[in-house]
Amino acid sequence: MNNSVLRMGAVAYAPKVVTIWEGFKAWFGENDLAFDYVLYSNYEALVEALMRGELDCAWNSPLAFVRAQRMARARGQDVEAIVMRDTDMDLQSVLVVAAGSDITDVPQLRGRIVGFGAVDSPQATLIPLDHMRQRGLVKERDYSARLFDVLGGKHGDHIGGERDAAQAMVAGDIDAAWMIGQNYQAFAQEGTLPAGATRIIATTAPFDHCNMTTAPGLDPSLVARFRELLLGMSWDDPEVRPLLELEGLKVWQPGRTSGYAILERAVTDEGFYDNAGAITAQGYDY
Repeated sequence: MNNSVLRMGAVAYAPKVVTIWEGFKAWFGENDLAFDYVLYSNYEALVEALMRGELDCAWNSPLAFVRAQRMARARGQDVEAIVMRDTDMDLQSVLVVAAGSDITDVPQLRGRIVGFGAVDSPQATLIPLDHMRQRGLVKERDYSARLFDVLGGKHGDHIGGERDAAQAMVAGDIDAAWMIGQNYQAFAQEGTLPAGATRIIATTAPFDHCNMTTAPGLDPSLVARFRELLLGMSWDDPEVRPLLELEGLKVWQPGRTSGYAILERAVTDEGFYDNAGAITAQGYDY
């Protein structure tokens, strides 16, 4: 976009999103960067707005970044991941069973029921499906996949689907459930997973989560200034710290794309997007 205001898009997955970006907007203004934000109900609309040139950057889920990158490359362009949170890096998802289950490894899930999160969740569905495929098990051929499809279009930012899957596993309705490692810990702390009642039988390879994605052709000097301000935010700054806490980080890190390789493969193998970023997932309701 060619104007004096850097306009960012984000998805309103929870009410706190407004508080976060209002605070960031004020802080950027105090640091001589004119900034505004636009909220979308889903990541598909966000990515499409970015690629239409209506936004300068987007606070993207990993799946949204994969789509934006595919759309850009199909047009001979590129997008850049300029920053990510420290908490976005080197994450892993886990496959959980009841403590008394006879299942000890992925191959033993042949003929069983496995629970996943939302259809568009990288951490609770797409990457786990890839992990099982790499171990020789394909959904609906070798096992039954039960999706706990909460709030489509949010790309798993709303963790209700993972919680529902965990509860179904504890109740004995399914044989195993996938969730990101941090949520496994959170569900144990909140009592969704009773103490000593579950165990992990598989862990995915590390992957990365969200990043700030710039639009194709964005002024490099503006990109540099925006990146500089984000990377300069200090946990020790009493004005900044509450915003970082709400957004779930302690420090911004330079963006990288190496942590999306597993998701890229999963997106292709599951037919979620085609090579040009068109949505090809069947029955995807966002």
